[in-house]
Amino acid sequence: MNHSKKILILLAVVITVLVLIYAQSIIIPFILAILLWFIIRVIKKLLLKIKFIKRVPNWLISIFSTLVLLSFLVLIVSMVTNNIQQLSEALPIYEENINSMTEQINQTLEIDVFEYLGEYTKNINFSNILSSLFSALTGLFGNAFMILLYLLFLLLEEPTFSRKLKRMYPNPDRFSHVQNLILKIDTSITSYISIKSLSSLMTGFLSYFALLIIGVDAPLFWAFLIFILNFIPTIGSLIATAFPAIFSMLQFGEFTPAFLVLGIVGAIQVIVGNIIEPKLMGKSLNISPLVVFLTLALWGLIWGVTGMLLSVPITVILIIILSEFPDSRPLAVLLSQKGEIADDN
Repeated sequence: MNHSKKILILLAVVITVLVLIYAQSIIIPFILAILLWFIIRVIKKLLLKIKFIKRVPNWLISIFSTLVLLSFLVLIVSMVTNNIQQLSEALPIYEENINSMTEQINQTLEIDVFEYLGEYTKNINFSNILSSLFSALTGLFGNAFMILLYLLFLLLEEPTFSRKLKRMYPNPDRFSHVQNLILKIDTSITSYISIKSLSSLMTGFLSYFALLIIGVDAPLFWAFLIFILNFIPTIGSLIATAFPAIFSMLQFGEFTPAFLVLGIVGAIQVIVGNIIEPKLMGKSLNISPLVVFLTLALWGLIWGVTGMLLSVPITVILIIILSEFPDSRPLAVLLSQKGEIADDN
């Protein structure tokens, strides 16, 4: 019996991985739609704190919250697209600057290895670098119609879900238990998404002004990239700091702006990530650094760069769900950073 159970579990894992790989064009937009749905719920909760809005019908608040989110996304996409175009137009200048910097280093240190590196830098195609950097973002934007379609059906399904749940569990005690469990999971996920979005937005906002003062090209694009990558703990903040630092060096043709970006943006990442965010999170679940690397590798292997961007939010949501069931709770504790989860005393 035990062997049969193990075989069934192994088959289930293999089938799940195959479905994730071959059905990613369907699954990824659906996951993004769920994340947007949770953000809309956060906006609704904020609006309901205003007294006169409580009198407005719930469906109207949902529509207004959705329009607010979509308007914000359209504005961001438009501004980021303009910044990407600005970066693309400046590519020849970046290539000249990197060649000039390499020659200066070679002349100053008189070491043949820099001449060797200089030959490599001349052959670097920054268009390919930028296109690989932008591919994940354009992939997300390219599925906009599918994401909106899923989001629409989620919003339409929301009012009837409670009635369906009651039909599924006619026993009042069982229905109350399941309803409370779903409520706890919903509250935990909504709390994580709202706090993480707030801290990421704060990091991107402060980084934007820092890059603007330094004079880095396309500061809004880099701030948006910092906001997105900040959802990946540790690694995301390092990558998000390194990219604008490298491109500021290519833009100005010297190292000083790069050091300024590393110092200022890095300081913002440390303050928000290590001081402000933990205070906001409280006892919310944290992921072990080892789990972060493993999930990055796993989801990156399955879904590429998009999977890496979504890996941590997916894993956090999975840990939250696992923590709500007694049988899977030990696994949630194992995956957490300090062995503490929300209900621990």
